This record gives sequence, C-alpha cells and structure tokens, in this order.
Amino acid sequence: MISDVHRLQRAFDEAELRGDTDALNALLTEDFRSIGEQGYVLDKARWVGKFAEFSYTSLESSDVEVCCYRHAAIVRCVQRSHSTWRGQEMTLTVRVSQTWVELPEGWRLAGIQFSSLGDA
Repeated sequence: MISDVHRLQRAFDEAELRGDTDALNALLTEDFRSIGEQGYVLDKARWVGKFAEFSYTSLESSDVEVCCYRHAAIVRCVQRSHSTWRGQEMTLTVRVSQTWVELPEGWRLAGIQFSSLGDA
C-alpha cells in the first residue's frame, strides 16, 4: 500500500509540473481542498483551474514520508519549486501534507496543506 500511495504522490507531482489538468482531475476527490501557506482554501475546480495562469518550471519533493492506515494515507514532504503566476516568477520551499483516501475507484487525493519554510 505504501508503494502505491508513494507512486501516486509522484504522479501528482508530475501532473502538477506538466499542468496536466486531465491527470489532476483523475487524481483528486470531488470534495478535494487545498489549504495554502497563508490559509486560503481552493476547491478542486479552482485548484485545477489555476493552471490557466500558473505554471511550474521545476518542482521537487524530498524527505517524503508515507503513513498508511486502513483506507487513508498521509504523505508528508518538503517541496521546492520555481513557478510563474500571472507573469510573476516565484521560488518557494514548503512543507506539504497530503491526505489520500481509498475509494472504490482507487486512491485519490482528498486534501493538501502547505506551510512555508522560508529560504530553507
């Protein structure tokens, strides 16, 4: 189970890096929520829709830890990224927590939360 969730976490990172909205729609639950480092909340439509104005130039996850439970898993990692939003370049280092759930159709990402690590 841990290897399945870890594989899906990497697939999510790849879909994010490529801005692959079809893959993201398939990986996220319908009630998905993202909580940003400043507390803002995005639902699935807004998360996937951000790629109209946002793109990554690089995205790397390290220190990945996967903890599995009966039908849920928590992934914790450090993410370093370079991106562009509305023409503005950004460099971020954040700690990420992902909540994956096992549904009849397979594992899906139900939530993600970011905490800034500053210039770490």
